[in-house]
Amino acid sequence: MVPKSEIRFIRLNLITIVVTLVLILAGGVVRSTGSGMGCPDWPKCFDQYVPPTSVDQLPKDYKEKYVASRVAKNERFAKLLDKMGKTDVADSIRHDLSITVPESFNAAKTWTEYVNRLTGAITGFLLLGLTVMSFMYKGKAKRIIVLSLVNLIVVGFQAWLGSIVVSTNLLAWVVTLHTLLALVILAILVYTYYYASRLYKQDMVIISKVIWLKVLVLLAIILSVMQITLGTEVREAIDALSKHLLYQHRDSWVGQIGNVFSYHRDLAVLVVVINVFVYQFVMDKFGGKATELRLGNSIVLVLVIQIASGLLLSNFALPPFAQVIHLVFSTVLFTLQFYLYLLVNRTNTYRQ
Repeated sequence: MVPKSEIRFIRLNLITIVVTLVLILAGGVVRSTGSGMGCPDWPKCFDQYVPPTSVDQLPKDYKEKYVASRVAKNERFAKLLDKMGKTDVADSIRHDLSITVPESFNAAKTWTEYVNRLTGAITGFLLLGLTVMSFMYKGKAKRIIVLSLVNLIVVGFQAWLGSIVVSTNLLAWVVTLHTLLALVILAILVYTYYYASRLYKQDMVIISKVIWLKVLVLLAIILSVMQITLGTEVREAIDALSKHLLYQHRDSWVGQIGNVFSYHRDLAVLVVVINVFVYQFVMDKFGGKATELRLGNSIVLVLVIQIASGLLLSNFALPPFAQVIHLVFSTVLFTLQFYLYLLVNRTNTYRQ
């Protein structure tokens, strides 16, 4: 029987997973609406905990003030990169003139970014609570404690990286790293949820071997991470092109960003094929098992949504709502695949 304290941990873990996905949703809204610089400073917004709603509430000479602050922070970041041997990257940050261009105040964008940060703060507190609660597993499942502590450290680094995203005016590779770290946080949360919820359950035993299913699910996870990375690069290329074209001729952007979109589109076909094979294996091996079957069905549903939103993006001038859907459900797909892999990996067979 699972102790009540551990049931509370499992529930909080699940809630944190959902809130983390909501945070990614909020980040997608920020990206699709161009609200990333809605708050030019961090962690406050225009030096306030509750952001302004009109220009007359802003500090005097706010544009010059925040540009100077941004340049100073970027110089510190560039020095760190110098110490890491990334001199070329550091110099590119120092000579990026876009960083010195002040952002005009836009109340809608400011509050969009503020909600994103507020969601991030809630996620951070939930992760802190999970870490504190994880110590109940001392002597029983130390990996839950270790992983919870690691996740807290990763979240702290992610928060710092978020400040760099703002100070560098959405520097491309920093945004990509920010996205990939979100996947790391999710993966750790999914694992601790899985391990804690299965602690008192026996391993599943089925008739036939599942080695090929394990390989396919692992391959599907790797391809999903590659797709998310390529998708981020597509978005970065779109951002650069849209600025160059002064945000005009939106319907031509996809056709002008080069091979990165073609790679993203072609890899999507492989992602669909591999996941179809995964679904077929799940149906064959676990047709009578509710959890695995639900995961398989959910993966198919998410793939359909991904295909539909991808077609909307490529054929209908990148509608913002489709951008948000595409980003969020790519992360949901990764989450479902990783949880399926954990379940399959713990499955034993009668046949040796």
